[in-house]
Amino acid sequence: MNSVSRSSYKVRMITRVGMLSSLAFILMYFQVPLTFIAPTFLKLDVSDLPVLVGSFTMGPMAAVLISLIKNILHFAIHGSSTGGIGELSNFIVGSVFAVSAGMIYKRNKTFKTAVIGLFVGTILMTVCALISNYYFIFPLYSKLMPMEAIINAGAAITSRITDLWSMMLYSVLPFNLIKGFIVSLVTLLTYKKVSYIFKD
Repeated sequence: MNSVSRSSYKVRMITRVGMLSSLAFILMYFQVPLTFIAPTFLKLDVSDLPVLVGSFTMGPMAAVLISLIKNILHFAIHGSSTGGIGELSNFIVGSVFAVSAGMIYKRNKTFKTAVIGLFVGTILMTVCALISNYYFIFPLYSKLMPMEAIINAGAAITSRITDLWSMMLYSVLPFNLIKGFIVSLVTLLTYKKVSYIFKD
């Protein structure tokens, strides 16, 4: 690849990352609370869709960059009631989801491999969400909202939530499984229709 080709390739990559980051940022505004399973501070959106598209078409590192940019934009432009903690959590779990799914899909770009990648990505994202929220995100968030209030918000949904760990099991775990399933389904339904845009 000569210098002109390399420059053209970099421009295309930057353009695509920028476009997908902007779309992901916009999708973050369309949030739906799953009040039957999680407190209102946990909201579902499909902003990981462009991140997954980026991972499938340009590789896992592009996905991390798209996820990072969308969360920086959301925090900088929209502001945050969580002091950036929500964006940090979104970046961590979203990156794990997209990177793991993209790495599997990259080995053999077929529909079956995409399904497997998204399934594995959903599981790894959920495990990551449990670990990061239990040991890092929720304790950090408790500096803004007392831990007792967080637990009480979960207990208002189900009496099985009595402490932080039961919050993980009965709220964070099902929330992320549902999110992973919905985002995976939307990705499978739309990926082939938009992937041609990213073909060189």
